[in-house]
Amino acid sequence: MDNLTHSLTGLALGELTHRLLPAEADPQRAGTRRRLLLVSAAVASNFPDLDLIFTGLAPEPLGYLLHHRGHTHTLLYALPQALLMLAAFWLLWPAARTLLRSSGAARLGLFATTVLGLLLHLGMDAMNVYGVHPFAPFDPRWFYGDMIFIVEPVFWLALGTPLAAHVARPWLRRTFLALLLLVPLLFTLGGFLEWGSFAGLAAVWLLALVLTRRRSERTALVAGVAVVLGFVLVQAGGAGLARERVAEALRRTDPDARIVDTALSAFPANPLCWTVVSLARDGNGNGDAYRVRRGVLSLAPGITPVGACPFKIHGEYIGEDASGLAWGWEERGSAARLQALRAADCRIDAWLRFARMPSLAGGYATDVRYGPNGSHNFSTLPYAQQAGTACPSPVPAWGYPRADLLDLP
Repeated sequence: MDNLTHSLTGLALGELTHRLLPAEADPQRAGTRRRLLLVSAAVASNFPDLDLIFTGLAPEPLGYLLHHRGHTHTLLYALPQALLMLAAFWLLWPAARTLLRSSGAARLGLFATTVLGLLLHLGMDAMNVYGVHPFAPFDPRWFYGDMIFIVEPVFWLALGTPLAAHVARPWLRRTFLALLLLVPLLFTLGGFLEWGSFAGLAAVWLLALVLTRRRSERTALVAGVAVVLGFVLVQAGGAGLARERVAEALRRTDPDARIVDTALSAFPANPLCWTVVSLARDGNGNGDAYRVRRGVLSLAPGITPVGACPFKIHGEYIGEDASGLAWGWEERGSAARLQALRAADCRIDAWLRFARMPSLAGGYATDVRYGPNGSHNFSTLPYAQQAGTACPSPVPAWGYPRADLLDLP
């Protein structure tokens, strides 16, 4: 997820933790505890992304692909991260240190916000098409949620509005509240959000504002958490339905093919529209061949046809069938060629530790989860142009997402 979402989630965690714990003896101690829990939760909710400093260990794009969402995004390395943060708060924040010496509630709150903040970061990153490998090094496989867009404004409005509405200075409060609604409006005008999605976001913003003013920030935050959890459940159900629709369509058009994987990328604030990338092995006596297709799916074409799904997210497509599925690009590949390239080129071998939907055309290796070959997205490796260059090092031992095509265990 984006770091604004991580930050707002952390701040909501810190505020709720503070309000659920027993009150401190005096206002000064209460203020110190609130600041400590807000800061610790926000820092913990972003801390694993410090692995971005390691992306320079390998040339582009391999440095980013191999070292972001790397060791700091594993459960094993969450422990030293938590200890490092707790030690930093103790050593660098004298007022917090004084409070922690005498307040069991503050100690419990700090422990909870630090650990839960780290776990929330891993869990939220696991919900999108990028994926994580949380059990490495014991299990180096990638796990993909395929249900939440990596930038999701539902989280911003549901959690950010109660926080912004509680800001003490009126001009700052109004600015934050306006920005929370203005940014999705600009995304809608720019073609990244559907107008129906914006209407839903505006309703969440208004609900949070009314609850904060007429009830309390705590009530609004609890309602925001409920909205977020409900949205995640709706997206999880939509992802399952989308996978079934894609499988049915592929069986109709290519009944002999064996579906290997279907990667789904949700549209922001839109449970009906999905970007789809499927990989299937050829079943016509040619087990070496596979085909990667990329398209867009509407779960309710009568309400939101594919053409109404924001173009800036899905890009071009060709036609639309009655089930609401439209393919825009495909590529046929050979598992034997992929295996040969991996054996001959250490950079391809390293790239394949990330690539889930590989495309090898025109001397470029691209993971088409992020756009078809030719789009030259952040995953694109110009392996033909870089022939003979030094091997990247170090290469983390992440599992190969396409071990099935590479004939690996």
